[in-house]
Amino acid sequence: MKAQSLAAFEIQVHPEHSRMRHIKMNEALVNDFFEAVSHIDVEKIEYVPFMRFYLADQFRKQMGEEFQRQIRDILHDRDTGGFTIGVQNQTDDLDNYIKFATALSHLIGVPNFDGMSKKYYARFSVEHEFDSDTYLRKAYRLFYLHTDGTFVNEQTDWVLMMKLEERNAVGGESLLLHLDDWEDLNQFLNHPLATQEYEFSQKGRASKNVEEDVYNTTFFMKNNKPCIRFNDQCSVPKTIEQAIYHQKISESLEKTDNKVALKLPVGDLILINNNFWLHGRDAFKEDVNLYRELMRQRGYFASI
Repeated sequence: MKAQSLAAFEIQVHPEHSRMRHIKMNEALVNDFFEAVSHIDVEKIEYVPFMRFYLADQFRKQMGEEFQRQIRDILHDRDTGGFTIGVQNQTDDLDNYIKFATALSHLIGVPNFDGMSKKYYARFSVEHEFDSDTYLRKAYRLFYLHTDGTFVNEQTDWVLMMKLEERNAVGGESLLLHLDDWEDLNQFLNHPLATQEYEFSQKGRASKNVEEDVYNTTFFMKNNKPCIRFNDQCSVPKTIEQAIYHQKISESLEKTDNKVALKLPVGDLILINNNFWLHGRDAFKEDVNLYRELMRQRGYFASI
């Protein structure tokens, strides 16, 4: 796919991952978007769902309908399925970051309800000390490769992560693996347990605010291509055989040579197809003043 030089935006191959794309936009148009939505506060877009689509419409007016078509095409394209994009130093206001990410997500679909925040998005920090029941906030541990939404009864086609703030952070890069780059895919895809339903649950974890049990298969087909549903913290096996199957999947994912560490600047976001991209986070170097804040949205693709 060649870079496209348009007045409003340009799509490039990401310098750190050949499957990913990076989108650069006309800075004047980015600034015009923020001006156009400056009268809208974050509380309003949290309380009034149609205002989130209003933000998307304002973004589309600046960038053009072709922009919306292109980002949807990237996310649905099995060979790519992900991109990074950012505010390009046009603002450092965190509310503007949320508006920007909300506009992007509502151009491609609809975010799910996030049980952790009880909103359509979640903000969370990673610090030197944090008492948490999930690897998400444990700075000095590897956050293993996984897909999102395994423990909820909602379709989770895509995941968006945006870096809001960062101080004294060394390490912590985003870890990415495209399913088709996993050397052992066929070994696990053709296993007898590949299409057996597992229990995926986060019941009892206060940070998740979810008390339902979900039963799904590890692998499934979409557009005649294999997709994966996997999270080591959510897998609740009922037999030794099930447990070993998921343990071996996790070990294989972590050992693959095709896992890529990608750096994300403050004000940038990454958006990936959750059906065939796995993601995680590398460990940080220890620092008592470490601080990083991220925003997450995840949801389903628009049908039109």
